Amino acid sequence: MAHDGDRPSLEVRQLTRNVSMGARTLEILRGISFTVEPGEFVAIMGASGSGKSTLLGLLAGLDTPTSGDVVVQGTNISAMQEDKLAQLRGSLIGFVFQSYQLIPTLTALENVLLPYELNASASGKATNGLARARALLQSVGLGERAEHYPVQLSGGEQQRVALARAFIMRPPIVLADEPTGNLDSVNGAHVLQLLTELNHSEGTTLVLVTHDAAVASHASRIITLRDGSILSDSKNPQAAE
Repeated sequence: MAHDGDRPSLEVRQLTRNVSMGARTLEILRGISFTVEPGEFVAIMGASGSGKSTLLGLLAGLDTPTSGDVVVQGTNISAMQEDKLAQLRGSLIGFVFQSYQLIPTLTALENVLLPYELNASASGKATNGLARARALLQSVGLGERAEHYPVQLSGGEQQRVALARAFIMRPPIVLADEPTGNLDSVNGAHVLQLLTELNHSEGTTLVLVTHDAAVASHASRIITLRDGSILSDSKNPQAAE
C-alpha cells in the first residue's frame, strides 16, 4: 500500500541552511536536492556535523531554510505559516525521536492516542483511535503493557510505544531521528525490525537519520552527507525486501 503514488512524498530543491556566528556565516547545508517516492525507506547518513539532523528538521517544517524548497506531497512548506505547518505535520508526518519524548503522566496507550486526540477532528479521519492504538501496541509487542507508565517501561519498550504513536494517524511520511541511539544492540535491532515492518505494512514513506551503517543497512536507499553536501545517493541492494 502506498500513498499518493502519482507524486513524490518529499522533494528537496537546492536546500541551504546557514547560521550566522558573529562575523562569519556557517554553511550547514549547501544546495541539497533529492526526491523521496511513496513507500520508500531512506536512510540519511553522515558523521556528526554533516547536517543530517538539520536536514530532518527542515523536512519536518521545524526549521526554515535559508534558500531552496521542501515540498511535502505537493505542498511547498518552506514559507508556510506555523499554524498551517502544524496542521500539515499533524496529518501527514509522524515522528520518532532518539529520546522517545513520551509524556510521563500518560500511560503507554494514552501516549499512543495523543496525536489522534489532538488531530482527529481537524483531519477528518474516521478511524477508531482507541482500537487502532491498541492494535499498534499489540503489533509492537506491548499489548499487555498498555496501562503502564513510561517509568515502568524499559528504554526499548518506550521506543516501541513511540513507534506506535508515530503511526497512529496513518501518516504518509514518518521521520525518525537516530531512533536506536539510546538503545543497546538487542533492543536497537528489535526497534529497527519493527520500524521496517510498519514501513511495509502501512505503506509509509520512512526517512531515518543515523550515523550507524548497521542501522542504515535496513533502508532501501542510503543518502550520505558530508559537510552539508550529498556525498552519495544510492539504492541499497542488501536491504530486506
